[in-house]
Amino acid sequence: MRLGTAGASRPSLPKWCDDRPRLLEVLADVPDPRSRHGQIHPRSAILGLVALAMLQGRTSLTAISRFGRQHGPPLAWALGFRRGKTPTVSTLSRTLRRFDAGELEAVFARWIQSRVADRPFGHISRDGKTLRGSRDGTVPGVHLVAAYAPHVQAVLRQVRVDAKTNEHKAALELLGVLPARGKVVVGDAMFCQRDVAAAVAGAGGDYVLFVKDNQKALKADIEAGLTFEDSARRLAAAAPPYGPPAPVGRGRGADGQ
Repeated sequence: MRLGTAGASRPSLPKWCDDRPRLLEVLADVPDPRSRHGQIHPRSAILGLVALAMLQGRTSLTAISRFGRQHGPPLAWALGFRRGKTPTVSTLSRTLRRFDAGELEAVFARWIQSRVADRPFGHISRDGKTLRGSRDGTVPGVHLVAAYAPHVQAVLRQVRVDAKTNEHKAALELLGVLPARGKVVVGDAMFCQRDVAAAVAGAGGDYVLFVKDNQKALKADIEAGLTFEDSARRLAAAAPPYGPPAPVGRGRGADGQ
């Protein structure tokens, strides 16, 4: 299938992203754990192929490798493969498992933030999720805590939750790298903790956190506060706006006669 015709002009990019780094350029900053000797495929080309294939719905190594082979040399050259050929399943497996997930996530996060730097957004949502297809028999699935900006439709950062931590601690780690100043940070009851709220406020942001029955005292305080405010509004609405009327004297003028 041909994607264009001879002489057809390429669509121009929006002005706000013309000077932003391209994803392939940023992927070249990912530290390469491989030895310099015997390298066939550039790391940015491999990671670019994986990102592109996953955006097309290919989530397994077999599907990613097949995606590259189906599109042949034009895609391989465009991604930067020096031999015009994309890697096999075994090569993808050996290579990808050597990259550090945290370093890769940090590079992706910097790229995302460069794309949304000039696009204002008011709030950040935090939530935990288990990656689909990551569970393998008795091995639990990969669980992540992500910070999502709905207004710009971008995941700003995500942190893996392993056996040594939990969503609460992962949220604190996220807050250390998020641009929270002037933002409203939203989270479910898992993040309704004193230190999380203090971290958001300390970063110059505000927060909206859900409270459930597992924090009975806090929930009762909130309900009592809201009840008091409601009662105060009702009382103010029922009272005369200028106070009670002044008493009127009987049969006497202003001079008392």
